[in-house]
Amino acid sequence: QVQLVESGGGLVEPGGSLRLSCAVSGSNFRRYTIAWFRQAPGSEREFVSAIRYNGYTYYADSVKGRFTISRDNTKNMAYLQMNSLKPEDTAVYYCAGDTGVILSSIRSHEHYDNWGQGTQVTVSS
Repeated sequence: QVQLVESGGGLVEPGGSLRLSCAVSGSNFRRYTIAWFRQAPGSEREFVSAIRYNGYTYYADSVKGRFTISRDNTKNMAYLQMNSLKPEDTAVYYCAGDTGVILSSIRSHEHYDNWGQGTQVTVSS
């Protein structure tokens, strides 16, 4: 029933920007924790950022100061603005969500029940 769909990925030069979008349907979005994870080839799935229903945000150290997560509860949308992109940001980016993610588990992909299909972000010159 719950569906998440990512969009906005693409190929950018180092130092460039992208904005990813996540459209959520079939959930009580207002109480929904939304997170972004990424996975590069040969690597484990990595936490990027999360935003709780109350607007509190969380970031991986590797993206602090460069990425900004946001949500629009009137549109059931979440976003990840990515600036100053680096080649090491190259990965498939996934939007994830759940209504019951506690604070101590917000960075753990195992605690999210709902996932999008992923969108490819490639940072290369």
